[in-house]
Amino acid sequence: MISCPALRVAASCSRRERGTAAVEFAMVFPLFFVILYGIITYSLIFVAQQNLTLAAEEGARAALNYQVASSVGNALAARTSAACTAAKGVVTSLISSTTCVSSSAPCSYDGTMDCVNVTLTYNYAGKPLVPTLPLASFVLPASLVSNATVQLNPENLL
Repeated sequence: MISCPALRVAASCSRRERGTAAVEFAMVFPLFFVILYGIITYSLIFVAQQNLTLAAEEGARAALNYQVASSVGNALAARTSAACTAAKGVVTSLISSTTCVSSSAPCSYDGTMDCVNVTLTYNYAGKPLVPTLPLASFVLPASLVSNATVQLNPENLL
């Protein structure tokens, strides 16, 4: 940068420095844009993950509701089906293309109880919430997954 100590050359100095703000802005703008993009992208990913977690929890709670069935196996199957139905109903339109898998199995820590596990998965790589920048796919998740488990007493299923 050339300094202009004398007042008489101030006019010629300002002509030489004309456009420096535009050049500085052009150099700093990509950095600011990437920071803003990162904030928006990870905020939306966080919101989507929180929604998946809420939906999985609501699905697990729905498995606690009574279902009419003739046997314990049928009651457990009806509850696992109701869990996914409830979980899909809670998912927002932002991530509406989620897949739900609910399964029942004996709880590993206590063989007398049955556990219903609800797993929601959103394929983020296939349907990103924000268009990805080149080379940004390395730091973005391929999928968002949330699990919730509820413990059921087989004696209370019917």
